[in-house]
Amino acid sequence: MAERGARWLLFFSTLTSSLVAADKVRTFTPFRFSVEPVDTLAVRGLPAVLNCSVSSKAPVRVEWKKDGTFPNLAADDRRRLVSDGSLLISTVVHSKHNKPDEGVYQCVATIDNLGTISSRTARLTVAGLPRFSSQPEGVSVRPGGSEVLSCEVSAELIPFTHWEKSGQAVETDSRVVQLPSGALVISNASQADAGSYRCVIEGLGPAKSSEDAQLQILPGTDADNKYKLHMFPSLMTTLLFICSDGRFAVIGGGILQITSLTENDAGTYSCQADNGNETIETQAQLTVQVPPRFLKKPSNMYAHEAMDIIFECEVTGSPAPTVKWLKNGDAVIPSDYFKIVNQNNLQVLGLVRSDEGFYQCLAENEAGNIQASAQLIILDLGKSYIALPTSTVPSLTSATTDHVASGLGERLGPTPSPPRDVVASLVSTRFIKLTWRLPAEPHGENITYSVFYSLVGSSRERVQNTSAPGEMQVTIQNLIPDTKYTFRVVASNRNGLGESSTPLTVATQPEVQVPGPAPNLQAVSVTSTSVILTWERPVTGNGEIQTYKLYYSEKGQDSEQDMDVVGLAYTMTGLKKFTEYSFRVVAYNKHGPGVSTEDLTVQTLSDVPSAAPQNLSLEVQNSRSIMVRWQPPPLGSQNGELTGYKIRYRKGGRKGEAAEIMTTQLSQLIDGTEYSFRVSATTVNGSGPATEWLTGETFESDLDESQVPGAPSSLHVRPLVNSIVVSWTPPENQDIVVRGYSIGYGIGNPHAQTVKVDYKQRYYSIDNLEPSSHYVITLKAFNNMGEGIPVYESAITRPQSDPIDPDIDLFELFHHTPHTPAPDPSPMLPPVGVQASVISHDTIKVSWADNSLAKNQKITDSRFYTVRWKTNIPANTKYKVANTTTLTHTVMNLKPNTLYEFSVMVTKGRRSSTWSMTAHGTTFETLPTSAPKDVTVVSKEGRPRTININWQPPTEANGKITGYIIYYSTDVNAEVHDWVVEPVMGNRLTHQIQELTLDTTYYFKIQARNSKGMGPLSDTVQFRTPKGNLADYSFHGTPGGRSPLPDHGFGSTLGKYVHFITYFDGGIKIRCSCKQTVVPALRKRAACKSNNGSHKYKSTSKDLKPPDLWIHHERLEMKPIDKSPEPNPVMTETPIPRSQDPSGESGHQRRNSFQGKNALAQRILRENFCSHQTQHSSSSHLLLSQPIDTFHFY
Repeated sequence: MAERGARWLLFFSTLTSSLVAADKVRTFTPFRFSVEPVDTLAVRGLPAVLNCSVSSKAPVRVEWKKDGTFPNLAADDRRRLVSDGSLLISTVVHSKHNKPDEGVYQCVATIDNLGTISSRTARLTVAGLPRFSSQPEGVSVRPGGSEVLSCEVSAELIPFTHWEKSGQAVETDSRVVQLPSGALVISNASQADAGSYRCVIEGLGPAKSSEDAQLQILPGTDADNKYKLHMFPSLMTTLLFICSDGRFAVIGGGILQITSLTENDAGTYSCQADNGNETIETQAQLTVQVPPRFLKKPSNMYAHEAMDIIFECEVTGSPAPTVKWLKNGDAVIPSDYFKIVNQNNLQVLGLVRSDEGFYQCLAENEAGNIQASAQLIILDLGKSYIALPTSTVPSLTSATTDHVASGLGERLGPTPSPPRDVVASLVSTRFIKLTWRLPAEPHGENITYSVFYSLVGSSRERVQNTSAPGEMQVTIQNLIPDTKYTFRVVASNRNGLGESSTPLTVATQPEVQVPGPAPNLQAVSVTSTSVILTWERPVTGNGEIQTYKLYYSEKGQDSEQDMDVVGLAYTMTGLKKFTEYSFRVVAYNKHGPGVSTEDLTVQTLSDVPSAAPQNLSLEVQNSRSIMVRWQPPPLGSQNGELTGYKIRYRKGGRKGEAAEIMTTQLSQLIDGTEYSFRVSATTVNGSGPATEWLTGETFESDLDESQVPGAPSSLHVRPLVNSIVVSWTPPENQDIVVRGYSIGYGIGNPHAQTVKVDYKQRYYSIDNLEPSSHYVITLKAFNNMGEGIPVYESAITRPQSDPIDPDIDLFELFHHTPHTPAPDPSPMLPPVGVQASVISHDTIKVSWADNSLAKNQKITDSRFYTVRWKTNIPANTKYKVANTTTLTHTVMNLKPNTLYEFSVMVTKGRRSSTWSMTAHGTTFETLPTSAPKDVTVVSKEGRPRTININWQPPTEANGKITGYIIYYSTDVNAEVHDWVVEPVMGNRLTHQIQELTLDTTYYFKIQARNSKGMGPLSDTVQFRTPKGNLADYSFHGTPGGRSPLPDHGFGSTLGKYVHFITYFDGGIKIRCSCKQTVVPALRKRAACKSNNGSHKYKSTSKDLKPPDLWIHHERLEMKPIDKSPEPNPVMTETPIPRSQDPSGESGHQRRNSFQGKNALAQRILRENFCSHQTQHSSSSHLLLSQPIDTFHFY
């Protein structure tokens, strides 16, 4: 009783003192989600909103995660945050190979310097294309009977389906019911129900209807065959129990409907039908999923450093929810100090200041997910007792509930001196007992003690308090065997914590009851798939060894397998050939597992390869030589180091008489002869399986490839609405090698796009063209020496009003064309179903099917496939090809973030198919591998302390550039982290830096970033600001220094004319003279005057219209630009220096391949070029602001 009275006295005294310092205790911050996102079904092409709203008195920053990562909403023109924190997707994008909006979203709210909370997750699903898995079928039913009309669609389309009868919507009631699956049930049928029914998908763009299904009413009644139906859960004994519950109803003649479903409705249901002569029964299992629900949420909590706390979280649901914890939005990973106890509670041991923040309990099952948060505030330790805001601390562990007070105010009196003679009176493997003596100066009675302890080398300290005042011993439990700990003891009186004792380091005892490691573990490979392992009995067995557990894993694999072994040896079989394995052994006695041996690595023996070489291909060199190429067998089937390859070949289809060589080029062959080849790989153990026979035929005579081919002897075109069919005949000189044909085409320009086809091909369909357009087409034969002389043809595609292009059989179309050799009378079918699966930023796997094979797609003959691929950037990129004998091929060494097209052709003997339909794949993004280029620094006209820095995007951006970082410093040798940093949005190529120091050298460099991270830094650019208050400085910074504006450009001479001279390929020359004036304190840009006066071209003008042509002052080319520029075009106001003499014309003229001049073009350009003010973009272009007719330059 005396002890209890002393504790109450201590509590009330500390509670009284808390009134003095209560206003100094930090309060909890209200911070929660008032609205959280929910699962959403979106429609392609329409907007979608994921709602999120945060309730807090403090300023909150809201962000969104998609599939666990933060998307860059600032650079996204479709997704943006609205004012309340919700996410708006203005237009949902969704296709078979591009689903950027579908995924799992989560709202994340942050209060700076306080913490972060995350909402529940919500899945955004985009409804697929309206389609029916199967069509409803016509049915017949007698009057009074029931029937079901099925409507099979995917689950996300069901909400958009309804039924129509004879074109009118079907009205549902208790007799006519549409099931959740979309099927229509008609019960108690009558003649009025007969008619034509169809299922309709509406609300996803144009409505889509199924085929009509007829419902016929047969004569007679359904009484003779009518069954009496009973439905009941198996646990219920009578049907009456179900019928008495209004939530159960039988509809559609035999369908059990349950409304307001509860968890208790789960079970096995039986349907029983009885017609008096026969009884049949079937069963169905009903599983009810219940979303998670909190029974107990985590609570806000105060604590001190070194305390142990527990956040409680109790949930229920079906299936049982899984629980995870977050701290400030990041997942809590269980460790020695963060533990999951009592299934779902989070225990934090030895609090430190960084543990403060918001903790969240997230519960999830298949039916949904929920979250609840709590705030942890760690109070400062003082020297006087101030009660924690709660009278008791139920969330603390039992070891710390007595120590519930700590000072926040001023000292009320002296505190105890350090406890004396702290010793470890008892040391075990998992606990240590500490004792000590009273402090020399306790300064009061009822002294309590706190023991702080930690692992040696750890900064996280835990605390345990004595169970009663005056007690001077404590036992620390749950320690780790054979581990060093540091202990210190602090005494407390009513005035607060006293001084700490000197730290005491004690090591726990090692475990001695379990066996030690098994010595002399050895492993010897005896075959390519087996290893013999031996070991000896542990020196410290600590009793009888009951068994040994052998652990093993394959090198590079994280998972480890094990097996029980009796004895001191074991032969491990079934291993992979020529593979490294890691082995270790653990001995077990009655106390459990002992100490493991060190890992021992051994490699199984090699064997012959178990697979044939890949991608075997033949290239006929001349009449007596064939080049054979292949790739090694798959790495996992090589079974050893490859020592070489064996090539077997024979004439034609003969069996036997096959020669064997070890080279890759076969010479001394017979001209005009067909040969078959197969290749096998070898190791030191022998040869593996060989490839299938592959056939090639030498040329009948050697052809010349020392010169390019001649022009094709003829070129014919047939225009359609959206395509042009091209056919041709080979060059007349058949003695020159032709390896393929290059077809160029474009509107008015035959070099806009280029495709290359095989030398065997004699026709090609150019698709995806514009109707009623004039196309120029060129055709050239090529070989290894280059491209030959082109031939030209032009054609105008038919208007859109013409009938749609028929499906043209190109073989039939050109089979009888004069001078065109007929294709193979039985051409092979091209591969189908070509797919391009993106593997990484530089790898795409191409797969296809071959309709000319059997259904099992097994290749049993000598056919091979040629895969070709290319990218359209730049437009004249050539195809790359590879041969393979399988139905897949992995293409590597591609460019990141690049769209590639793939097509496949099959060849068997002399027969080849046409190229298949193309498949497309875009490689993933990766870090930029080059720096921004063309970095220039220009002083701001009239503002010497301001500069403009301009640049061009990196050549190898490897993804969409999301931003740039500009570094600048006056010390070129300073560390990068000491440079001044200014971020710039990714859609800008210029930036203004102000308030620089006059007459000072600055150094600049730029770094680009994409979604994968930062690229390399550009070369340093040097620039020196002007001296004094000069207003007319304008310098271009270069890597070597600076250069002033040339006198004949935008110089300072009053009344001087500036001449802009531009030359076009077509021989058109335009000269525009504009007078430049200088006004004190204000320099005006040189401008030409129109009839309406001078106009400024600003990027912010709402009425800005794009020019029809760009005239680049460096490259001097005419380039069409997009009619819909970006909303924020990147412009610079810096004048463009003119470093070349305007009269220097010879260096810019180029020859026009078409003869003659375009007089109309010359007149329009002369009239319009000087009639409007010129402007300068970041890439230094001049603009023609008036529309100009189309000109063609070649």
